[in-house]
Amino acid sequence: MATTKTIHVKKHSKKHGKNSKSWEKEDDGKQPFYASPLFDFLYPFKAPGSQWVTQYIIVLFVLVISTAIGLGPYSGFNTPPMFGDFEAQRHWLEITQHLPISKWYWFDLEYWGLDYPPLTAYHSYILGKIGFFFWPPWFTLNESRGMETDGIKSYMRFTVLLSELVFYIPGVLYFTKWVGRRRKQSPVGQSIAAAAILFQPSLMLIDHGHFQYNCVMLGFTVLAINNLLDELYAMAAVCFVLSICFKQMSLYYAPIFFAILLSKSLFYPRWFNLARLFAIGIATVATFVAVFAPLYVFGGDARLENVIQSIHRIFPFARGIFEDKVANFWCVTNIFFKYKQLFTQEELQLYSLAATVAGFLPAFIITIFHPKKHLIPYALVACSMSFYLFSFQVHEKTILVPLLPITLMFVSSDWNVLSMIFWINNVALFTLWPLLKKDGLALQYFVIFIMYNWLLGNFSFVTPKFLPKSVTPGPSMSNVSSHYHRRSLLPDSIIWKLIIVVSYLCMFAIHIVDYAVPAPSQYPDLWVLLNCALGFGCFVLFWFWNYYKLFILRNKTIQDI
Repeated sequence: MATTKTIHVKKHSKKHGKNSKSWEKEDDGKQPFYASPLFDFLYPFKAPGSQWVTQYIIVLFVLVISTAIGLGPYSGFNTPPMFGDFEAQRHWLEITQHLPISKWYWFDLEYWGLDYPPLTAYHSYILGKIGFFFWPPWFTLNESRGMETDGIKSYMRFTVLLSELVFYIPGVLYFTKWVGRRRKQSPVGQSIAAAAILFQPSLMLIDHGHFQYNCVMLGFTVLAINNLLDELYAMAAVCFVLSICFKQMSLYYAPIFFAILLSKSLFYPRWFNLARLFAIGIATVATFVAVFAPLYVFGGDARLENVIQSIHRIFPFARGIFEDKVANFWCVTNIFFKYKQLFTQEELQLYSLAATVAGFLPAFIITIFHPKKHLIPYALVACSMSFYLFSFQVHEKTILVPLLPITLMFVSSDWNVLSMIFWINNVALFTLWPLLKKDGLALQYFVIFIMYNWLLGNFSFVTPKFLPKSVTPGPSMSNVSSHYHRRSLLPDSIIWKLIIVVSYLCMFAIHIVDYAVPAPSQYPDLWVLLNCALGFGCFVLFWFWNYYKLFILRNKTIQDI
């Protein structure tokens, strides 16, 4: 075996130069995407003088793919009178241009009233000002409702690309560099990890297909995580508050951020660091005040009522425990127990709160006593997934919140971790299928699913080994020995292999029946409910696995993950 390995490395070194051996040796231990098409594509840039190019290639590729998705339909396309999320976002750009701040959260609530925190409103105001400069009719109050011209569609798509480029992409690139350098990973390896995160299909299809600005909320969250890594705790608090003030779903992360900041102020690295606690407290309060202050200062005669109205709109408890079908506990078990008939609204709020707290409490406790940097993604996954599974008023798009820290785990060098991340990303995308199908994004859904898994090597087990070397510019599968190559991204555990393969077969079967067989008239949502039930089961299993990893990694270091 040793002789085979030596011969292989020598042959490869002669073919690709004297630096190939060190590159191959490093990436065998540190680069889990070895021999993936993406690795092959970036292989020519392995030389030290060219490695800086890779991150620009990745960013350009992300923008190109996102733009291609944006050529398709969107939420509410040609569906009057309410249209959809595209019209909601366009309408908010409209009302922030023509109405005073005192009217933003009160205007025509029966149409698309503003129901996100103030930072979303300010974001809409700035984008609306830019769009109004180019073509005022796009945002004429009331008269522009339902507008679907090529111009407005192009501009709105551009605003999402711009927002992602400003708020999300830089944070992800910094995160992968920070972790990669501490694991002594090459710049190309760091770029591949960044690509695995930035190409996440669910976020791409929701923001650039369905149409939303989740990239801003998630971008602020990544910036908060980066500041935790750099031990800039007050700035981490500022960034996280900005994330909450853009989209309230970011509260799914709040217990873990609170646990880390509290622990670092009271216990680590020394007891009762009151100066740090004071700085974090001041930064948090000051940021909230700064974001909500315009609603009060420019609130007219009812300043306080204006602030209260914004909070009332942000937390819509009156809508019930769930609306659309979603792969969480309440929706799936509602098939058997009709909660809205058995319990009052207040009781369901209490039960969901208790279940959610019970779900994230172990992660909160572990984080208090082990506020280590490499545990941050695992703790955030445990907490946010608890909210997704058990909290009140969860939408199918909310899976993007736990998917962020899940996808950040692509920096891991543990093959078993990567296999779980690939799997749950695919499951999450599958749970979005009913929404994307409704939006007319079936083509984008299947193309992105295939491209993502192929590009990062998840289909490597079907790649013929007899392909000529000329097919790819790097160490393609035609000349990679078994020492360097795993046949597929499946975990070592037989049980997990069985679970993942069976779940994929079920996903495929549900897609087939959804396409070929109409749902029974007495059960019109049968295929959607099957989708939710499968997704819920997979999410619960992954949630338990993540808790197991959180527990066993609490005494490890970042070099061990």
